[in-house]
Amino acid sequence: MVIRDCGLAGYGEVLSIQQELLAARQEDSAPNTILVVEHHPVITLGARKSENKLRAEETTLQAKGIEIVTIGRGGGTTAHNPGQLVIYPIIKLKSLKIDVTEFVRRIEQLGLELLAQLDVTADRKKGLPGLWVGDDKIASVGVQIKKWVTMHGIAINIQNDLSIFDWIVPCGLDGVTMTSAARLTGKHYDMNTIHQTAAQLCLRLFSEEH
Repeated sequence: MVIRDCGLAGYGEVLSIQQELLAARQEDSAPNTILVVEHHPVITLGARKSENKLRAEETTLQAKGIEIVTIGRGGGTTAHNPGQLVIYPIIKLKSLKIDVTEFVRRIEQLGLELLAQLDVTADRKKGLPGLWVGDDKIASVGVQIKKWVTMHGIAINIQNDLSIFDWIVPCGLDGVTMTSAARLTGKHYDMNTIHQTAAQLCLRLFSEEH
């Protein structure tokens, strides 16, 4: 297992890394790898077109410095920006002897445990991927699996500017309010420390000995 911290990076750059690792992992020429990253402002559109809902024209968003990218993961529209922790596991499920359901459970568990360390109690909601605090959503999950190798993953709102979500209908769910650890606790977090904490959780939850 390799954990690769990409720091703050553009979405396209990290997507290319994921695609390269995906191909290599399918051929067993690379180990299971997890990318930990924060992104410059970007809105991504998922595979379910009916769930891709923007509240403004793409040209308007681009003029505000928000990139728009269409990708192949599950789910609908979501957004990333600095202060949000994003984790992308590039993992061959058969190497861990787990199925898709267990994989999603583990990435959600990663988010639950990370948030608990930040004094935030989040929960799952049946039928709704991601993590929630009451009726507010704090983490989004969207995965894509090709030849039993995963890509994309989970985005957890730590202390990002939540106004970016005003431009979309998160995951196509009308009436959803996004929240963050900082909004809930009033605390400021050291993102470098959170990256390190996430890396340790990844090693524990996705190691072959798990």
